[in-house]
Amino acid sequence: MKILHLDTNHELLLNQLNDLGFTNHEDYTSSKETIETKIKDYDGIILRSRFTIDAPFLDAATNLKFIGRVGAGLENIDCDYAEKKGITLIAAPEGNRNAVGEHALGMLLSLFNKLNKADIEVRQGKWLREDNRGVELDGKTVGIIGYGNMGKAFSRKLRGFDVEVLCYDIKEQVGDANAKQVSLSEFQESVDVVSLHTPQTPLTLNMINETFINQFKKPFWFINTARGKSVVTKDLVSALKLGKVLGAGLDVLEYEKSSFENLFKSNSGSQSEVEERSLSEVEVPEAFQYLMKSQNVILSPHVAGWTIESKEKLAQTIVDKIKAKFC
Repeated sequence: MKILHLDTNHELLLNQLNDLGFTNHEDYTSSKETIETKIKDYDGIILRSRFTIDAPFLDAATNLKFIGRVGAGLENIDCDYAEKKGITLIAAPEGNRNAVGEHALGMLLSLFNKLNKADIEVRQGKWLREDNRGVELDGKTVGIIGYGNMGKAFSRKLRGFDVEVLCYDIKEQVGDANAKQVSLSEFQESVDVVSLHTPQTPLTLNMINETFINQFKKPFWFINTARGKSVVTKDLVSALKLGKVLGAGLDVLEYEKSSFENLFKSNSGSQSEVEERSLSEVEVPEAFQYLMKSQNVILSPHVAGWTIESKEKLAQTIVDKIKAKFC
């Protein structure tokens, strides 16, 4: 079987697939249109999020047997159409769930203790102890929306704290010893913290909006390490201004391109070129301007699952699943 690799990944991916007898070709620079002209020659594709695998692309891939995404979600693939064509879809949420759990906890503790704000001030020669008095996590009720691989990983990280952990999920009976599953109404009645761990689906697009936020009984801290388009940013900003949301840790933003590799711009040019010009060449939304200046908001560039360890784990997960299915 011939596999086309469209993104660079951990070296073990190529090495182990070679050892298993697969023929591996790499193309990290050609346009999607160029790839389409030769995709018929391949049995498998492995990518991160370089471009969308849509119906025309799948129609051109007449011999394709599987698509491996070295990541958790599959929203950049037309999954329904691929499955109709008998193509196996492989993702690797097991590979970066621990990293996501740690990142979510780090964001939460940084928010509670104003670490980013305090760090900036000390570097400026400011020693403002009372302004940086923190809040303790113990005694709080932490709510997790989406209790799959990522949500469960986050709940495990909370086991060392004296907290109550609740989860809400559209699937029944997913709660466990680390989180009690409750109805949405009970969830919104009780929680002090909301951490989002849902995939991007029609149900989760724009899910965190003004109506949803206003249904919570108490002001809450909000963490999003899932997908940016699940949050209506202007509604979140309004809630921050009104104190309905006390602070936010956002690893993802609704302004991300579908490749997740940059903000606002297409994938043309090198990554450094895109990063350098992305904010200077676009009209930055007012809501995003507020987030960038807010002292009770922490931002990171979609790196919650992006650790040295997860890079290896993600690749190994893909290899293991290909081996189990096709060897």
